[in-house]
Amino acid sequence: MDIFLNPSRQQWAALCRRAEQDNSQIAARVDEIIEMVAREGDAALVALARKIDGVELSALKVSEAEFCEAENKVSEDVKAAIEVAISNITKFHAAQLPHEVSVETQSGVRCIQRPVAIQKVGLYIPGGTAPLFSTVLMLALPAKIAGCREVVLCSPTNKQGKTAAEVLYAAKRCGVTSVYKVGGAQAVAAMAYGTESIPKVNKRFGPGNRYVMLAKQRVSACNTAIDMPAGPSEVMVLADESARAEFVAADLLSQAEHGRDSQAIVVCNSVALAEAVVAEVKRQAAQLSRGEYIYESLEHSRAVVFDEREQMIDFANEYAAEHLIVSMQNEWDVVDKITAAGSIFVGNYSPESAGDYASGTNHTLPTSSWAHSCSGVNIDSFMRKMTIQELSHDGLQGLAETIVTMANAEGLEAHAAAVTVRMKN
Repeated sequence: MDIFLNPSRQQWAALCRRAEQDNSQIAARVDEIIEMVAREGDAALVALARKIDGVELSALKVSEAEFCEAENKVSEDVKAAIEVAISNITKFHAAQLPHEVSVETQSGVRCIQRPVAIQKVGLYIPGGTAPLFSTVLMLALPAKIAGCREVVLCSPTNKQGKTAAEVLYAAKRCGVTSVYKVGGAQAVAAMAYGTESIPKVNKRFGPGNRYVMLAKQRVSACNTAIDMPAGPSEVMVLADESARAEFVAADLLSQAEHGRDSQAIVVCNSVALAEAVVAEVKRQAAQLSRGEYIYESLEHSRAVVFDEREQMIDFANEYAAEHLIVSMQNEWDVVDKITAAGSIFVGNYSPESAGDYASGTNHTLPTSSWAHSCSGVNIDSFMRKMTIQELSHDGLQGLAETIVTMANAEGLEAHAAAVTVRMKN
């Protein structure tokens, strides 16, 4: 990790740049997969599992026997941990449920905004190097709380054709409707277009590799909504003399281990603290098992030093981190000035991993500076707002002149006539 001392604002854009992802090499392959699934359905999914993953699938849908087998494999400690996480996630997300709004804007004119659950949602849970069963909790629980009628989950298998036991256990525990043994871009296409086995969904959620992310973007353009744009995971830590270097380093490494493209940045107020954090990162990284991912991630991670507290805050807002940890004196004064972050962790004892697993907030968050304009997944992500209006005769009469005048000014005579015909009668 390089250290940058008081960089000028002209340098900030370069320091806020994420690891570059060139998808040009895989774009054609992703398009081919999407078209194949849309055209051939289940047959394409079986063929792609054989070709890409080396797995021969006899059935796409996870059976009840497989759910039972998975439940027996999951340790009691993990089950207990899942229960704690379920309780906290449920409490926090249930509190977010919106209420209907009903307003009489003028006499005889009633306008309503009604929250309605999205009926069919699809969840993607990666397998690969780390089966993220925690993401099942973060997506399936809000979906059920919101009232989604059908919750479909896709997740890849291992070489033996088995989906991770923890993923299946969490899915069953959270009330997922059905689980399918499909991964990669083909899973995204299956949920977007529907196949003989997998239903088409209205909105798709969940992280994934570059193939999955590109497939999400492709299908969102014409077929099904997605949760948010997404890129590699990232963390920024704001730290001053009240911070502990070993804590900061541990937080940086907890993101670096996600993948080679992940990014970790510490912003602090002294060179001494920056050097201490960098030294701790090196020491702790040597003890971790996912070194191949960590060391590549650290190549595009950095430490930035500012003499002024306000510059630290401004830089954090410019970066718009997925995860922002504030380990500074008077930390809430800092938090109140943050305008762009996916999720904020306040104080020395609020590690990012708390939000990843069990504090209650959602860990599906905007990356790549999308926190400037996007929220993380929440109850609203699984709902839409529908408006309703009711006008009495007197209510329409009171608005008639306004409507007719505006419609005629736009040259839309039929709009005006829809009002005047009612007033004549």
